[in-house]
This record gives sequence, C-alpha cells and structure tokens, in this order.
Amino acid sequence: MHTLELLNAPTAEARLRNLQALVDAETHKPPVSDVFVNNHIHTTFSFSPYSPAAAVWFAREATLPAAGIIDHDSIAGAREFIRAGEIAGVATTVGIECRVHMTGTPLEDRFINNTDQPGIAYMVLHGVPHGQIDLIQSHFAPLRERRNERNRRMVQNCNALLADVGITLDFDRDVLPLSQFASGGTVTERHLVFALCRKITARCSRTQTAAFVRDRLGVTLSDKQQTLLTDPDNPFFEYDLLGVLKSAFVSRIYVPAGEECMHVSELSALAGQTGALLCYAYLGDVTDSVTGDKRSGRFEDSYLDELFDVLRGFNVDAITYMPSRNTLAQLRRVQQMCAAYDFLQISGEDINSPRQKFICTQLAMPEFRHLADATWKLIEREKSLS
Repeated sequence: MHTLELLNAPTAEARLRNLQALVDAETHKPPVSDVFVNNHIHTTFSFSPYSPAAAVWFAREATLPAAGIIDHDSIAGAREFIRAGEIAGVATTVGIECRVHMTGTPLEDRFINNTDQPGIAYMVLHGVPHGQIDLIQSHFAPLRERRNERNRRMVQNCNALLADVGITLDFDRDVLPLSQFASGGTVTERHLVFALCRKITARCSRTQTAAFVRDRLGVTLSDKQQTLLTDPDNPFFEYDLLGVLKSAFVSRIYVPAGEECMHVSELSALAGQTGALLCYAYLGDVTDSVTGDKRSGRFEDSYLDELFDVLRGFNVDAITYMPSRNTLAQLRRVQQMCAAYDFLQISGEDINSPRQKFICTQLAMPEFRHLADATWKLIEREKSLS
C-alpha cells in the first residue's frame, strides 16, 4: 500500500500506528535542515491530501525539523499531529485559521486578505497551549455548522448554474464525504469545488476536460492552465483543476459569509483567554498565486499603515506570511512595519495541494533566516504554556 494511503487510514489510531511502523522500518533517517520550517500546514481536517500524521511524515521527508498544523475553523487534528511529531521526531506547533469580520473598523468595506469578500479577514491563532485545544474546538463548533448552511446554498447555486450541462451536486452524498466533518473537521469551498472536479473528470477524459471547462463552464484558461489540464501524465491533475475552478468559478456561486465568522474583537478575546498568539495572515497584492487558486488583485498593500493600526487596536501579536508568495520588496516592507509595530513574524507555507513543497526555499535567504528562530521560540512558548 502507498505510504500516503497508510497514513490517511480512516482513524487517528490507525494512522499513528502506521506511522510508528514506517518509522520503525527505516534503515536511514532523512537529513534535518537547520533552515527550513513550516508553521502553516493544512490537513484533511480542513482541506489537504494529508492527514495530521501524513503531514508530519512528509514534512520530515522534506527535512523539516519543525512543523505546524493550521486548519480552517478546526483544531481537531492537533493531538494527532502532536503525537505524530513525537513518533517521528519532529517538533510541532498547533493552531487554527479562521475568517473574522471587520465591521465597525475602517476596513469593513475593503478587500483585505480574503479574495472572495470585502470586510472579511483571515486570522490565525498560533501556538495554542495544548490544554486549550478542546475549548477552542468547541468555540468553533457552531461556526462550522453555520458554514455548512452556507455551503448548502452554494451547492444549490452551482446546480442552478450547471443545469444545462447536466451536472448536479448533492452536498450530503458528494461533498460531505470528502471532509472530516464527522470528526470535527471543516467543510470549505475547496471541498465543494473538489466534488465538482470529480463530477467533471467522471464525465470527461483528461484530453476533454480543458475544453469542457473553457467552453461549457465559461472559464478562461491561461497558457499554463491549458498545459496542466491537457497533460495526460499530470500527477496533480485533479488539484490543478481545483485551483482553476477555485480561482475562476467560485465567485459565480459564492454566498457571502455572515454569522459563521466571529468579529475580530471576539477572536482577540479568545486569544487572550487561551494564551494563543493572535496573528494576521498577510496576503499582499497578488499576481500569480502559488497554488493557482487565488485571483489576481490589489489587497492590503495600498493601505498597509492603516491596516497595521487597526490590528494593533485588537491586540494582534504577529504577522504570518509566505515568502514564496510575495516579492522581496513587499516582504521587506512588511518586516520593517513589524519592527515598527513590535509584531512578531511567523512563516508558513499554505500547504493544501500535493503539488506544493513542504519547504520554502526562500527561507535560506538572509532576509528570512530569522523565521526559523521565530519558529523555535513559538514552540518553546507553546510548550511552556501547555
């Protein structure tokens, strides 16, 4: 059986048992980097090809000495991730990502770091003390339920839009089984779009998919996307199709997020109550996204000073960013502003596709070497509070 299949077994107990067997069977351990870390790995508890145990194994295979789990609206995979780290000898840190609404702030009508909706921002709780995992998970439970209400409405929108091409999605039959919702995970837009990808690939051959997406769904494909979707040997075909549709199709079925998002002040209070670090996830103006699932556009860069003022007002502790996603000029500016506002800096590559690498090569650059040290400080802080 393939390693990923073993580590994506149906239960956490089986996944951890298989991980232990893989480690025990090793004749040589992978090398360990002193440069590369990753604090923002998504798992199957939001959307990813990797269970928490699998995420640790493949992070280790990529030479990472430390790795962090970050799932959307769920921290249910945290304990499996921590135990997997103990088995595999990888230091771990745990957190959760969510969207907050910025009502009543100068940002309430602006696109911030969410490409789908103005006034909504992605925030992260990093370094969650382990004794607070259950409290945070229960806090998000009703928000996950409300998110599913919106997911169902988006499925209805999708079905109405695709009625003339003969594709129909059923939320309970096609979307929900792709998630870990029954185990405390979240159902995201990616699950919905991935279910649509499965419908398309069941209907079209690989050589026909690009034409179907272009001609029947009305999605304009770049030369790069056309090449990816017509390559019969592309091992990441479904995920590349997901990236195309996430970027160009979701806006046509999107239902604005409402009650499933807490206010930024509520998340700030939760961070204070639990001892987690409240972090803002910097996006910056986007040209070509790493995973192909974020539309190009202008976001925070034109009002970064104002944004940082608002964040300081809600006791934000840190800025998290992906060095592979932005230009050096963008991130130098962010670094300078973090120093001016006394914000910590945390690095994380947003892993949710098998096409992505667990390491960010930019971390070897002098401008980003401090991010490895920040990770170890984050881990030590988390341990001391757990």
